[in-house]
Amino acid sequence: MGPIADFFSVHAPFKFPHYFTSYIVGETPLSTTPVVMSMVAGYLTTIFGIKIFMSTRQPFKLTALFQVHNLFLSLISALLLSLTIEEIVPRIWQYGLHSSLCDHKTWTPRMEFYHIINYYLKYLEFLDTVFLALKKKPLSFLHVYHHSATAVFCFLWLNAKPHSVSWVFMTINLAVHVVMYYYYYAAAAGKPVSWKKHLTAMQIVQFVIDIAVIAFGIYENYAHRYHRHLPHFGNCQIDGGPNTMAGCALLTSYLVLFLKFYAQTYNKGDRVALNNY
Repeated sequence: MGPIADFFSVHAPFKFPHYFTSYIVGETPLSTTPVVMSMVAGYLTTIFGIKIFMSTRQPFKLTALFQVHNLFLSLISALLLSLTIEEIVPRIWQYGLHSSLCDHKTWTPRMEFYHIINYYLKYLEFLDTVFLALKKKPLSFLHVYHHSATAVFCFLWLNAKPHSVSWVFMTINLAVHVVMYYYYYAAAAGKPVSWKKHLTAMQIVQFVIDIAVIAFGIYENYAHRYHRHLPHFGNCQIDGGPNTMAGCALLTSYLVLFLKFYAQTYNKGDRVALNNY
């Protein structure tokens, strides 16, 4: 256990129940399909209901609440990022990158707990859209789809545990969120922020890396199991099952939509779109 995890273990005011620290379908909150689908449906109903409600009303400013929300998500993402790095770096140092990507031993109990917390944050991030709706900002398809689908993606991924490569997705996503939510915090405070273009580029690079890692893992597994004459480094404990392929499909859709957003926003100077994501 590293110094950061040590600190929180010692100073935690209470112990989490086992169904919070370990993902158990049917026991861990938000771990069944009906509940998750209800949450997503509730999210969509709420934001479009607010949009209808606000159609005849003046927008709310909500500057302070919006800042608190974004600053909290930036800070909690930074903490979770630090804990994840603390967990994975010693393994990479000891066993190498390939083993850390391909061996299920990477999925430690602590890593599973971090994935659960990261999963729950996706529901807290639904508030991003609630703020937009209350402020009467346009709700882009990209924004609503990404928030809805990411909660489902994390749910599917946890239900197919263990995943040796998951730490890559979570680490990059948390790093992006540290920057992204700080951007929204700073923008809400009225500070001049001119690097939104680079933030969108970071998100695009994130999806490229995620897809490449999944493709690498599936190829290594296939080559090792069925065609050992093909060049590969060794076995990779990642399957090409329905959840994995569904996750890859979602990541691909993100990549396409973010590339489209980038082209429309920055190549054509569509300044309105900057406020929609």
